[in-house]
Amino acid sequence: MELLKDDSGMSTVEYAIGTLAVAALAGSFYVLLTSDFVQNLLQGLIQRALSSV
Repeated sequence: MELLKDDSGMSTVEYAIGTLAVAALAGSFYVLLTSDFVQNLLQGLIQRALSSV
């Protein structure tokens, strides 16, 4: 029963899950930002900004 009360490894597991979640989020952002739609959108924005100067 003493093993059930011991949570000494709990913070390590929480860090691992948090790290995996951040890596998944970063991967999703990378896929989104490298898509043709977003690249064309950003390129259009930059061209409009530079042509108005």
